[in-house]
Amino acid sequence: MDSVLNPAPGGTAAEDIIKDSDQKSFMQDVVAASRQVPVLVDFWATWCGPCKQLTPTLEKVVRAAGGRVRLVKIDIDQNRALVQQLAQLGLPLQSVPTVAAFWQGQIADLFQGALPESEVKKFVENLLKMAGGQMPSADLLAEAKQAAEEGDFQGALELYGALAQQEPENPAAMAGVARCLMELGEEDQAAQVLESLPPKVADHAEVSAVRSALELAKAGREARGKLAEYEARLAADPNDHEARIDLAVALNAANDRVAAADALLESFRRDRAWNDGAARKQLLKFFEAWGFEDPATKAGRRKLSSLLFS
Repeated sequence: MDSVLNPAPGGTAAEDIIKDSDQKSFMQDVVAASRQVPVLVDFWATWCGPCKQLTPTLEKVVRAAGGRVRLVKIDIDQNRALVQQLAQLGLPLQSVPTVAAFWQGQIADLFQGALPESEVKKFVENLLKMAGGQMPSADLLAEAKQAAEEGDFQGALELYGALAQQEPENPAAMAGVARCLMELGEEDQAAQVLESLPPKVADHAEVSAVRSALELAKAGREARGKLAEYEARLAADPNDHEARIDLAVALNAANDRVAAADALLESFRRDRAWNDGAARKQLLKFFEAWGFEDPATKAGRRKLSSLLFS
């Protein structure tokens, strides 16, 4: 048999996304096919308990990739000659499950043992990145983010919702759903989405940012009607830190982020320790809700750093 790393000319890739194979078809199903798309090879055995856990996970992740990666399953007990040849080429198959990733006729990466779904997904994502691609979910997420940036929150909601159905533990998808609902005036529904999230997702940075934004929106509505009151209090006493912080919350609700940040920075400049650093804490909450790439966040962080180290 020709070396598995040098397929015979004219080999064509199989069309099946997931299939069983053997030593006779390995060249076509794996090596030749990998010249078109990355191919995962699941080396397993009927007596292997972890294999029974891993294979369904592999199949799920590969199906989610929508044909951008394929899965070939090899029973090592039924294909001893293939196992021996691969061992001579440096592929360790002393234990199963072993998953080898082939790309362009070469072994690109591998792992052993029954990894959790999140790790398998990361493995496949890295493989696709190596091959110059990405998971369909990444395309969907990028499209949803673009729609939101363009102000099409209904369209973004539908895209985020589709991704959340595919990956219910995807924090970016769930945060996107909640943020779009908030932007569409459905704050109660957005809060319900956040409350229903599993613990591993609930504390993710993007989810926390939406949670902060919801809290700020509620506080802002209460404060916006009192702008004149806060300004009058500050005119009478520039060191009325409570009024200045409330003013910042109201300004943020009016979407004047720069002025909101500046109000808190002024309070911090006057007395950084007031009420256990309340001005700085409120400012950090703004940054979290706005997002760390927001221009107001970047400008506010620079000003805060200047005050801290002056």
